[in-house]
Amino acid sequence: MKNFITSTILSLAMVAGSTQANNQETVSFAVDIPYEPFEYKKPDGSLTGFDIDLGNALCEEINIKCEWIVQPWDGMIPGLLARKYDAIMSSMVITEERERKVLFTTPYSATPRIWVSPTSKTFDIRDKKQLEGLNVGVQRATLQDRYVTELYGDTLNVLRYDDIDDVIMDMRSSRLDLAFMNYPIAEKYLKINTENSEFKKSSELIKGPAEFFGKGVGIAFRKRDQELVDTFNQALETIKENGTYDKITKKYFNYDISP
Repeated sequence: MKNFITSTILSLAMVAGSTQANNQETVSFAVDIPYEPFEYKKPDGSLTGFDIDLGNALCEEINIKCEWIVQPWDGMIPGLLARKYDAIMSSMVITEERERKVLFTTPYSATPRIWVSPTSKTFDIRDKKQLEGLNVGVQRATLQDRYVTELYGDTLNVLRYDDIDDVIMDMRSSRLDLAFMNYPIAEKYLKINTENSEFKKSSELIKGPAEFFGKGVGIAFRKRDQELVDTFNQALETIKENGTYDKITKKYFNYDISP
């Protein structure tokens, strides 16, 4: 079965003009680095993280090799359509707008968002009067950016950054009053759940509404690669059934990220 799947993938990839120029059993994935715990570099320069481990497990199930290509976030979909890589596996949420451009697998996770502020400041996110004129940081061209812009753009000063590291840096240097980001990022880098942290949660975990945060996170392929999507969907179902998915999830998260 795996040999048949591999043959199908290789045939599709060569037809699509993918990176398998030498008939190598490889599918290339784009990721935005660093975005711990989803994708980041070890001290030796190798890539790791939830998406990386999950992608490698899927490739192992299908019996192909994963290749990981670092790509800035705002060029992710254009790069896919330009055939710089075969797929995107970088915590990309499935939305109607993106579905018009690319083809997604079934969701493999759903990451909550959170408002974060310095511990010295207290805000009620539901009270816009308290937020007037404050600076909030978001990563540019993300769902967080859209959510804050559409719902709070008339109240907050929305500062957009190309990299989440820059948001974190400006939070630490007190240039920002608030940040809106994926919860695992806030937990990892701003230590919001640790004693004596400089930062704290200013809201409950946010997973909706779907009009902003979509249907969950999926792997994105070009529209022509339906059979490739079907193959990865089957592999995802298999690793969920055999316990591999749960093992990888528990390595990085102590809360539910199921879609």
